[in-house]
Amino acid sequence: MWRFCLLFLLLGLTCASAAEHSATFPIPTTAYGDDDISGVMAQLKHRIKVDPFNLIATGLFLAAIVHTFLVSRFTAISHYYERRYEELEGSCDTNERECDRAKFRAQLFHFMGEVEAVFGLWLVPLFGLMIFFKGMPTLVSYVHNTQFAEPVFVGVIMAISASRPILALAENSLRRIASIGGGSPAAWWVTILTLGPLLGSFITEPAAMTLCALLLCRQFYSRKPGETLKYATLGLLFVNVSVGGLLTPFAAPPVIMVAGKWGWDFAFMASNFGWKVVLGIIIANTLYFLIFRKQLRSLTPCREPRKTRPIPMWITIGHVAFLAWTVVIAHYPALVVLSFLFFLAFTEATGRHQSEVSIRSPLLVGFFLASLILHGGGQQWWIAPILSSLGEWPMALGALALSPFNDNAAITYLATLVPNLADPLKYAVVAGAVAGGGLTVIANAPNPAGQAILSRYFADGVAPSRLFLAALVPTIIMLMFLMLFR
Repeated sequence: MWRFCLLFLLLGLTCASAAEHSATFPIPTTAYGDDDISGVMAQLKHRIKVDPFNLIATGLFLAAIVHTFLVSRFTAISHYYERRYEELEGSCDTNERECDRAKFRAQLFHFMGEVEAVFGLWLVPLFGLMIFFKGMPTLVSYVHNTQFAEPVFVGVIMAISASRPILALAENSLRRIASIGGGSPAAWWVTILTLGPLLGSFITEPAAMTLCALLLCRQFYSRKPGETLKYATLGLLFVNVSVGGLLTPFAAPPVIMVAGKWGWDFAFMASNFGWKVVLGIIIANTLYFLIFRKQLRSLTPCREPRKTRPIPMWITIGHVAFLAWTVVIAHYPALVVLSFLFFLAFTEATGRHQSEVSIRSPLLVGFFLASLILHGGGQQWWIAPILSSLGEWPMALGALALSPFNDNAAITYLATLVPNLADPLKYAVVAGAVAGGGLTVIANAPNPAGQAILSRYFADGVAPSRLFLAALVPTIIMLMFLMLFR
């Protein structure tokens, strides 16, 4: 990491000596004065000249992306030092230095292998270089003016969705559907991956991701499927959830960013996206089921659920009310936090019928998204010119290609900054962004929640390259349905 920091420090000093730039960060795309410059590359060169820090911010962002592809490697190194520490633990009194070194390295590489922590780690050099080149007031202003409504909302909705009453309600509802197929692991697999993501259009995508991941833990991953099937399921889950919220204008983060500005209402979403998404999910699931049908049928049948203390209806209604209220106030983080405190008090008061509220994973996911937003804010200087220069199909493919490297909600948001964007291009950028939302963990806001829940079933964590390959086929299917059936 220090090599990257040194490289960007030297680069920044070189650029700073060549051009005097504003302390504002990021510079608004309309303030570059490059409307008369033809060609995307010429525009980008001009913007680097106006503010060389653009190149530094993007370099650090790309370094963080590379880091996400190495997390499984760091996790493996962490396991090596953990074993080394266990070997030395009995002799720590006589070999204290070596013992401490092994313990420290194990914890360091474990932290570097936590995908939710990656972008937060790379905020350290970003903030340090921003202070060095632009001053502390610029950093404070940048962080203060950044909107963190989505990370707060995702973290809170994830915690509420993982509560025992909500999970029991969803599981009982889906059990009735899975029972049509005999309640087998294969029946649960099809039910969760088909109906679960579509629930995201009503309870929001982060909530749907949390519920689907938790149910897959119980009904599928605990049956120890093969490694290829594990990744295929994870890829399907990410892609299906990314598009499953498109039946309504309030559930999918990429749509939330544009619905108000572009006037997309319920009727528009249902007629232009909804039915295509349903067909795409069914086709993708059917294809993967046919490919892995032998493995799915060979899994150990699910046992009948153990008898547990029944949850009174009024408690379940209370949790559903908290969930619905959080969706209503999603854009007001202060209200979301206050409501969550009331939710915690409610679960404490009804503790006999509750499980422990999980806070660690929601906090990590919220930290991940907040860090991603802070990095993403420095990328609009190059994303906006690229999007505005494309036609309909190139726009969709461009948005899809950018999604693995940036939150797809950030891509659609930047599209709203492009003046006079034609309606077909608006549709295309959203179609491409949501279709590519399952290719990496950073491509869609709910993905970190799913990975945080399911990563324990992957020996050295989720390998980004294998996730990408697993999600590629359903991604292509979704893009074809969204773009060809117009």
